[in-house]
Amino acid sequence: MRFPRFVFLYCLIFLLAASRACYASESDVTKTPVPLVQDGRLTIETSAGSGIVPVHVTRDWDSPQPDVTRVLIVIHGWPRRDLRAGAYAASKAGVEGTHTMVITPQFLTAVDVAAHDLSPLTLRWGRDEWHAGYDALDPAPISSFAVIDTIFKRLANRTMFPNLQQVVLAGHSAGGQFVQRYAAVGRGDGALIAQGIHVRYVVTNPSTYLYFNDKRPVADGGFARPGKLMCKDYDRWNFGLGGKLPPYIEQPISVAAIEHTYLARDIVYLLGTADNDPTVDGLDTRCGAEAQGPTRYTRGLAYFRYLSTLGPKRPNQRLMEVPGVAHHSDQMYSSVCGLKALFDIGSCEPD
Repeated sequence: MRFPRFVFLYCLIFLLAASRACYASESDVTKTPVPLVQDGRLTIETSAGSGIVPVHVTRDWDSPQPDVTRVLIVIHGWPRRDLRAGAYAASKAGVEGTHTMVITPQFLTAVDVAAHDLSPLTLRWGRDEWHAGYDALDPAPISSFAVIDTIFKRLANRTMFPNLQQVVLAGHSAGGQFVQRYAAVGRGDGALIAQGIHVRYVVTNPSTYLYFNDKRPVADGGFARPGKLMCKDYDRWNFGLGGKLPPYIEQPISVAAIEHTYLARDIVYLLGTADNDPTVDGLDTRCGAEAQGPTRYTRGLAYFRYLSTLGPKRPNQRLMEVPGVAHHSDQMYSSVCGLKALFDIGSCEPD
């Protein structure tokens, strides 16, 4: 049986339209600039050059802050619009305007810089590169991780922060990916530790995690190596330590040293139990991501189990679950467990 030509053409047009609709959301987000740029500016200087990033700070950190004992640094998610999550959590905790300072840097793309007519010195990254630690595209090849190095160094100045006791670096979604990778390869915390300042990392609902070997979760709860024919990118950065690593990571790498550093750090994995939709928008569904599990929640649970395969249980690596909350930074941070992770307020005990 032959279909009339007009039927064939109609079907072709329908398929093309449907195909465009499937990609419209991601394309539109990529081309849409952020509606708001942070009010402050932070200069980043490295051997590769210098540039500036937008930042909001709840105190005047250009003058001494002797009453500040805790600093919360919050890394936004991909849309780069959840810029008040840290301050909102601080207000819920009742610490806003007291001994806590909140810092929120913002990582921009070329679209953002052009739309807001920002200084040509503004650092801009690729859409999927800032949260993986890669270099900015302009005006200098500076890693997004160098932004945290700069902030840590500034906070380690005892003249400006004589009574600072703890710094918390937290991130949700893409920001959670950023924080988890920085906890593995970042090197800026040394300045704080040298001054007796404790550093905590809070990894919240990231899409994927950095693994230190080629084992990934399997159905029986264990870990095994995925078949290469089914998944070729599962161990490449930023799923693993293979492939093209950010220039920020010093070569040659020592996987053992990176793993040792990571496991020694104070890290809280903050997971929303309702962030369990395998079809939700923004979830990484590439092969390397799918090898870690079907949803953000299951991937987080699996990764925490994975840590136990690397050696004895470490009390400074904790899992905190937020019941009934999905992919929402404000709700995660302001929850009972969120306030415990960020501010050591209250308790986070399983029911």
